[in-house]
This record gives sequence, structure tokens and C-alpha cells, in this order.
Amino acid sequence: MQIVFKQAYLSDLYYNQTSDKKHRFQPEVIKKYIKVVNILKHAKGVEDLFPFNSLNYEKLSGDKAGKESVRVTDKYRLEFITERSDGEIIVTVCNILELSNHYQ
Repeated sequence: MQIVFKQAYLSDLYYNQTSDKKHRFQPEVIKKYIKVVNILKHAKGVEDLFPFNSLNYEKLSGDKAGKESVRVTDKYRLEFITERSDGEIIVTVCNILELSNHYQ
């Protein structure tokens, strides 16, 4: 799958392991974020994500309908959109969210 980043800080986080002051993450979260993006990059389709139980792949619903997500850590998830273009799957990484208030 081809990876595209919707926001500059997501690309910077992946390629440079840095982030601006507004988007600060712990080093362990950055390390796992890079690992998850690499898994997405090397997958041939979303079906390849299913064996990774720790990713908890899911299609989102409600106001996030059309997006999919995987877990980076137990407290963070990565939201993305998949599209098919000329037989290739393009993954647009939308954001990384903290889940602390998500289930409250």
C-alpha cells in the first residue's frame, strides 16, 4: 500500500521522529507509530492487518464513517482512509488520537 500523510506533522513524525510543540508524543508512542505505518506500507490490503491482533483494525462509524483505524498503543489509535487507484491501494493517514476520553 502507498502511504500519504494528510497533515505535515504526521509525515514529520514518521520520517524525522520529531513533532512540533502542538503535537508532542512520548518516544515509545512515536516508535510504535512508525512500526504501525510500516505495517500499513507493506500490507497488500486491509486483510493483511487482521493477523495482527494488537492493531485492533476496525472500520469507524458515526461521524467518522469512511475512516478506518488501528491501534498504535493501548492509549493511541491511528485513523486512515483507504482508496484504490489504478489497482494500487492508497492509505491516507489522517491523524493519531489519544483514546483516554474516547470511551468515557
